[in-house]
Amino acid sequence: METQKLISPSRGVAIVVSNMIGTGVYTSLGFQVAGIHSILALVFIWITGGIVALCGALTYGELAARIPLSGGEYTFLSKIFHPSIGFLSGFISMTIGFAAPIAIAAIALGVYANIFFVISPLLISVISIIVLAVLNSSSFRVGANFNFFATLLNVVLLIGFCSTAFFVGHHANFSITLNLSDIKQIFSPAFAVSLVYVSFAYSGWNSAAYITHQIENPVKNLPKILITGTLIVMALYTVLNFAFLYTVPLTDLAGKVDVAFLAANNIFGEAGGKFVAILISIGLIASINSMLITGPRVTQALALDYKAMNILGVENRHGSPVYATYLLMLISLILIWTSTFDQIMTIIGFTLSMFTIMSVIGVFVIRHKQKKNGEPFYHTFGYPYVPVTFILIEGCMMFYVLFEKPIQSITGIAITLAGFIFYFILIKSKETKREKPF
Repeated sequence: METQKLISPSRGVAIVVSNMIGTGVYTSLGFQVAGIHSILALVFIWITGGIVALCGALTYGELAARIPLSGGEYTFLSKIFHPSIGFLSGFISMTIGFAAPIAIAAIALGVYANIFFVISPLLISVISIIVLAVLNSSSFRVGANFNFFATLLNVVLLIGFCSTAFFVGHHANFSITLNLSDIKQIFSPAFAVSLVYVSFAYSGWNSAAYITHQIENPVKNLPKILITGTLIVMALYTVLNFAFLYTVPLTDLAGKVDVAFLAANNIFGEAGGKFVAILISIGLIASINSMLITGPRVTQALALDYKAMNILGVENRHGSPVYATYLLMLISLILIWTSTFDQIMTIIGFTLSMFTIMSVIGVFVIRHKQKKNGEPFYHTFGYPYVPVTFILIEGCMMFYVLFEKPIQSITGIAITLAGFIFYFILIKSKETKREKPF
């Protein structure tokens, strides 16, 4: 990879942060309040989600150091377990794993931007995806630089928003309690289901692993990028959702999607709310852009291994996988027309958790396989407790979701298993172009 096509650690952290700070943090609290009525439990959900994401990032740092190749879960699972398992993960990422979050972010962008633009929210959603896809298909570096500055503005927005909320936004009914009822809600099925929404909001902590080959010195820098980005977002998320609860009564939040706008109106009034909606739109643009950077790299990784998909692995002279980017754009546009907000969040949260859990389990397997090949630069902090914590919490969350939201869960499983059909079709034309790292 030419030096001019590589990105610095700061750009890598920005990609992780912008991948995570998307529509989930601005919208999912309303769904959580519908089932949980304790402020303490609601804040604890975001802390729990951050701990889980951090455990995942700490573990992925070691996986990336041992397998320094792009593709994320597709590459990890293919190398550690079997190519068919990796293919299922790649198939999900290629079809809905990135397209669904992009569609959701674009839908939310349309809602927020419509507050100050007299344009159809649907049209705004469609235009934003098309324009950003064209930007990222032109040059990898241009897309990464745009992402860095948009993310920086987004973080400044969140800090300013929270600071102002605590000075002027307090509502009369706000109170934090610690009693048996609060504790029961933390251990309730509703808490586990709400953790799906939080996991969706935290999804993206692993995003830098998808572009490993375009990061400077990935074996050394990638673990730092994953962990730093996750810690930044964990702090911002916890404070931001506390600010939402501090400024908007629970009864007004329940079932609402435009949570941030409700809070902004209570803090700044109507004019201030519109201004914040503009800045939130910028943050959503950064989120869509970052997923258009990382998503096509999974498709590209599949194309490196399967001859029938070769065209999707083609990069232009500026390091951008053009056809993979446009494929992701097309699927995202289709999802905007065919799914509802709540359904997409549950399906994608449940399905992606299957593969992140398998990848984290993989750190135990790969340590055993690589005993004779020396040790990498980075080891998982708190091993084996950190990966075990991730596996247990994510596993419990999936168990509850399977029973509370069986239709969406089964839909996610069915989409995953459908990938086997494509795998057995493609396996006949398989052409491996990369050597196994062990």
